[in-house]
Amino acid sequence: MTQASIFNKPLHWVGLLLAGCAMVISAGCGYTARSSLDPVYQSISVSPFYDKTNEYGLQIPLTNAVIRKFTADSRLRVKKPEEADLLLEGMIIDFQRKGLIYDRKDETTQALLVVIASIRLTDQKTGEVLWQEPAVSGETTFYTRAAGLTSGRLRGNAETYMNPVRSFTSEEENRAAAEALEQLASEIVYRVLEPW
Repeated sequence: MTQASIFNKPLHWVGLLLAGCAMVISAGCGYTARSSLDPVYQSISVSPFYDKTNEYGLQIPLTNAVIRKFTADSRLRVKKPEEADLLLEGMIIDFQRKGLIYDRKDETTQALLVVIASIRLTDQKTGEVLWQEPAVSGETTFYTRAAGLTSGRLRGNAETYMNPVRSFTSEEENRAAAEALEQLASEIVYRVLEPW
């Protein structure tokens, strides 16, 4: 029996359809809307981030972004340290600018900006450190003055919710720093809310 003749018979179509449905149902996609966060934890306190870098003005925007993201997610209520089940502490440990694209004069026209933080989550009742992450990062690219261009955009909602950082000489780099901090805040909140 050739393949063409198999597909011409209605009974074979029904069998193939049923087999296909069984495979899809049994495979599943593994997605769940439930959090893997232990239900005993209902609240969190976010300590102000410490900034170990030589850059100015990064710690407040990062701390505010993390608090805003926990508030928006609503799986953990943000509270004062003495009232919270969990304590999140962090330190901005590195701020990097790396040239990506250069012009004919060997000047950087597009750069990568990376902000790296270490974080720790502690159970407030027991004092037990639940986990520590030595390096979590947020990054973005931006055009430099040599390019004479502007990206004119920010990923996510950094421009809407987060005041741009005002520490750098170009507006483009200030916007890039805000974007990288926004991405870093998302990574931190995701790390807290998902499996340890």
